[in-house]
Amino acid sequence: MSGGLFALLDDVAAMARRAAASVDDVSAAAGRASMKAAGVVVDDTAVTPQYVQGVAAKRELPMIRRIAIGSIRNKLLIILPVAMLLSQFLPGLLTPILMLGGTFLCYEGAEKVWERFSGHHPAEKKQATEFDAEAEKTMVAGAIRTDLILSAEIMVISLNEVSEESFVSRAVILIVVAFLITIAVYGVVALIVKMDDVGLALTQRASTAAQKIGHGLVRAMPGLLATISVVGTVAMLWVGGHILLVGADDLGWHAPYEWVHHLEEDVHHATGALGAVLGWLVNTALSAVAGVIVGAVVVAVMHVLPFGHGKAEAGSEKAAH
Repeated sequence: MSGGLFALLDDVAAMARRAAASVDDVSAAAGRASMKAAGVVVDDTAVTPQYVQGVAAKRELPMIRRIAIGSIRNKLLIILPVAMLLSQFLPGLLTPILMLGGTFLCYEGAEKVWERFSGHHPAEKKQATEFDAEAEKTMVAGAIRTDLILSAEIMVISLNEVSEESFVSRAVILIVVAFLITIAVYGVVALIVKMDDVGLALTQRASTAAQKIGHGLVRAMPGLLATISVVGTVAMLWVGGHILLVGADDLGWHAPYEWVHHLEEDVHHATGALGAVLGWLVNTALSAVAGVIVGAVVVAVMHVLPFGHGKAEAGSEKAAH
């Protein structure tokens, strides 16, 4: 009797160890997948605050909450089923789809660089302090549509990182990634958009230290937004370029990726203790260069084609005259 009980306890313990190992594996895989999507996450974090600019302070957090809920729905109800079906039945399409997304990231990043250095910026939105319910609904819907594109990139990049896992593991990992990324992005966005309000509140305190911190937060806000924008642009070019290099290698064009990889390895081995960091920086820089080249080509094409920005802006100028 006791022998049977101990055998049962051993079996339960073994099952518990396997379950714990499985959870660890899922957590590790979700972490790797999330890191691979970091560039898009930074872009998502940089883009979202613009949708609540000019909104009354009391409506900022409710709008961000609604956008975050829409983002989760995008990931779980639209992107996840499509991605899982493709990975199971048409896995060969994942690399081309990922490369299309990478090209889009390169285009977005290169266009921001072009706007920055050309002094040409899209028409600025009118700001307001109050919005009616319909206007707020429209703004939230626009933010959720933009999120759909960025979330699709995040999920496909993450799926590509765990493509060797079983179907169930892939699904669980992507669900974990969906929640982690959404909480991280919109948590940071909420902190960003409320930072100036917190600063203003601190400036009203009696404490001199609190007032100094408050003034510092208010002064830091423009610089923080500018920094996030720059980091987001660099991240888009780096991630987009890297996706294209790896994708081209997977599809049989090995030369560009091999050249970058060999140069990374050479720097790694030649620089001693700093080799890993410097090698990674070389890979990142060259990936960003590839992103700039591809993005510049797409920007040029988009400004020439009839449906590109150039034609649209020319039409707008004519209409204005």
